[in-house]
Amino acid sequence: MPRLRIAPTLLIALVTFSVLAAACGGSKKPVPLPAPPPVTPPPTTAPAPATRTTPPAPTPVVEPPAVPMEPLVVDDISTKDVDAINRAQLLKPAFFALNTDELDATAQAVLTEDAQMLKKYGTWTITIEGHCDERGSAEYNLALGEHRALAAKNYLVSLGIAAARIKIMSYGKEFPFDPGHAESAWSTNRRAHFVVTAK
Repeated sequence: MPRLRIAPTLLIALVTFSVLAAACGGSKKPVPLPAPPPVTPPPTTAPAPATRTTPPAPTPVVEPPAVPMEPLVVDDISTKDVDAINRAQLLKPAFFALNTDELDATAQAVLTEDAQMLKKYGTWTITIEGHCDERGSAEYNLALGEHRALAAKNYLVSLGIAAARIKIMSYGKEFPFDPGHAESAWSTNRRAHFVVTAK
């Protein structure tokens, strides 16, 4: 079999091609990524020097005002016993029109004065008696007397007198101021009458 003769230039070309092919077909090296642009730090500013401040003044504690105690009154009245106080009639009765328990302006003015007396002598307790004139049935007058006493009590309470200091009672027509049988007597018998029961 005849030998194959290869020209020297062709041989050089084949070797070169083989070398190049081996170089291209080998393991590829990773292509490096371009480096990120350098980050310039923000300009640094020197921290402001700490200033010394005085702490805020504490909020003052506001004490609630003390509720004043009712002063103990020492006078000629305070030294009297209950019977003497009632005989002196220091608390005035409130009078009513016929068949009503409504307090008119005159009755309200009287009760306002009574409230001032009860505020001055803050330890007194009282009973308000409701009274009527002689006309009408006993049952009707007992109910009306109770309504009159209650109306007087409610008015005093509205003026600042403690309800616990006041009791009510109705006597109807049983205890008239004036035993007469005319309007002059009847008008004085329709009343809310005050009795001091303790001091």
